[in-house]
Amino acid sequence: MMETTPWPKREGFGKLVTVYGGSGFIGRNLVRVLAKRGYQIRIAVRRPHLAVHLQPLGDVGQIHAVQANLRDPRSVERAAEGADAIVNLVGILHESGKQRFETIQHFGARAIADAAQKEGVGQLVHISAIGADPRSRSHYARSKARGEAEMLRHFDNTVILRPSIVFGPEDNFFNRFAAMAELSPFLPLIGGGKTKFQPVYVVDVAEAIAQALAGAAQPGKIYELGGPTIYRFRELLDLVQKYTNRKKIYLPIPFFLAKLLALLLKPLPGPPPITVDQIRLLQRDNVVSAEAEREGRTLQGLGIKPQKLEAIVPGYLVPYRRRGQFANVIRGLNGA
Repeated sequence: MMETTPWPKREGFGKLVTVYGGSGFIGRNLVRVLAKRGYQIRIAVRRPHLAVHLQPLGDVGQIHAVQANLRDPRSVERAAEGADAIVNLVGILHESGKQRFETIQHFGARAIADAAQKEGVGQLVHISAIGADPRSRSHYARSKARGEAEMLRHFDNTVILRPSIVFGPEDNFFNRFAAMAELSPFLPLIGGGKTKFQPVYVVDVAEAIAQALAGAAQPGKIYELGGPTIYRFRELLDLVQKYTNRKKIYLPIPFFLAKLLALLLKPLPGPPPITVDQIRLLQRDNVVSAEAEREGRTLQGLGIKPQKLEAIVPGYLVPYRRRGQFANVIRGLNGA
């Protein structure tokens, strides 16, 4: 008899959770957290063979990858069949080819909400971003806000989680600027480096998702996830230099000039170093709102004590250190 689901429930595990975008940075950490809690996990991605490496994070038969493309509603529905809960992690930082903000973060979110409704899924957790705003000048932020609205409008039992910039091994922030400090004689201070951020550890974000799935979050609410400390952009670059033993010159770049440079770099092959849309995001602080703090729509409100980046980031920036990862050991041996 042909199976009616792309991957049926297995005995011996808890609820079946479909994780769209589960092979990405947050997804890899979420799969590990959910596996430890006994969930059965279906990873829905465009290229399932790229998610096979996640299977050893759980027991035999606990983790499996299936094909799903948010531009193909039927594949989205197939990935939702038989699931008890859904987590949507799909998002893009810049547009490329068919990967457009509206397609992925707005209409893609609608497709997942519709699939959850059609397949009778019990819970839906949607990962958005602090700064999501339908009135924003940033296309990224507008599409994120529209995706949130679609989720809340089309599926009642939805929880929205908005993290600030997420850090951890393989992140796209600290690793990016540490690599830049290796090659460039200066580091750019876009807008003077005054923008505020509240970096949150990727494992804390994964735990927040797990808590939401366990019923700790109130359906229909938007939670904002930030770490214990607020930093200005320049202060984060100071930490990158400190942890990599480098002393690069800062080059202040006004927002208007940064946008011009982004336009000039746009035709170059490969992912753009920065886009006009990302610069627009930098013109607004990326921190947990006072309202979310008052109402307990935070990590602490979900029973999670956020971890400090000073305890995590130095460990994975070691390979970027000047003179190599053993520079501090050699300096100690030399009595420096």
